[in-house]
Amino acid sequence: MTSLLAHAERRLVGRALPIVSAVMLVLAACGSEHRARQYATPGGVAERTTIDFANVVDYAAPALPAYFDRTVAALDNSPASDAIDNRVATLGRVLFYDLRLSTNDKASCAACHQQAVGFTDSMRFSNGISNAAPTDFHAMRLGNFRYWRPGSAFWDRRAASLEAQTSIPLHNLAEMGWGGAAGGFDALIRKMNATRYYPDLFAWAFGSRTITETRIQRALAQFVRAMVSHSSKWDAGYARVFSPTAPDRALDADLPNFTAQENRGRHLFMTAVRRGGAGCSSCHLPPTFALAADARSNGLDAAETRLFKAPSLRSVGLTGPYMHDGRFATLAEVVDFYDHGIQGGPALDDRLKSAGRPQRLHLDAADRAALVAFLRTLDDRALTTDPRFGNPFRRRDGQARIE
Repeated sequence: MTSLLAHAERRLVGRALPIVSAVMLVLAACGSEHRARQYATPGGVAERTTIDFANVVDYAAPALPAYFDRTVAALDNSPASDAIDNRVATLGRVLFYDLRLSTNDKASCAACHQQAVGFTDSMRFSNGISNAAPTDFHAMRLGNFRYWRPGSAFWDRRAASLEAQTSIPLHNLAEMGWGGAAGGFDALIRKMNATRYYPDLFAWAFGSRTITETRIQRALAQFVRAMVSHSSKWDAGYARVFSPTAPDRALDADLPNFTAQENRGRHLFMTAVRRGGAGCSSCHLPPTFALAADARSNGLDAAETRLFKAPSLRSVGLTGPYMHDGRFATLAEVVDFYDHGIQGGPALDDRLKSAGRPQRLHLDAADRAALVAFLRTLDDRALTTDPRFGNPFRRRDGQARIE
């Protein structure tokens, strides 16, 4: 097999498409065994990162709590034909943090989605390649994106999938800069091919050195989908009361590791409005706390026609601001809005209406503070410090950069 591959690869340069197809068929036939043998250690990038390419970390099979694992499968938006592969997700990690994917080597995905604050940005709008032109929307938290069942991305759902979403910041003139005169993906791929590491890294991940937009999309999407959040204070308490025979009953139970205020907030969050609660869990579904598939708009502005997508509430307490335009600086402001600020419009979700009008909860100050306290129990410090999702590059002059 090795000699056949060598012969095919020698004839590849300058040959017509049928020869290329033949070589690709040979590579596919060899499968992962060939890939591991031929591309065990990517050249160029290995010495510049902390990644152990011979013993790649596990992204494909996270150890999920029992209550988590048995309830989320139906919500998973991962493509059935493209399950997470540890090598591909590792490539995604490199792409996510590499400043060289921007036109001027000043921006990366991680510049706007920072691990320490739940893969969002503490700024209302993020700076990409230039401070002069910030982004149009606030950067979304990324944890548990894979459990948003429609799979669409961005606040306004304009990308049909996470794969499609990953390309848009690269094309965006304010973010990574490759739109218009910069030359688009063709120019980006030429830049990547000129490095000493990306052709070998793509070969290690995919079995050939070819860099394409589709492969970049797959790698970034797999890395993001691997960001599963399940290690908050709420998780620790819920694990102690969960019963596989009565999971809904466990959601109503006080958690033994919670304060009285946190349990009051938990009760309000989990309990329907008609039963005296705030009804938050009807849209933000435990245990992932990702948005319900049929959720509509939340009434931020009167006469709103857009259908918004919110991120999971995991790590929501680590930093503001909040909402698609970052209009609220604190969680207290968010709770106040849902208590008495919702406005009517054709896209308003029915769960936020009462008798056809925007709901008014009329919670007192203590209950509003309790909801904020509960939301903070969803903060996941494990995900925000997990080295599998951290910057893989060795630092030089304070920059996550490789040449």
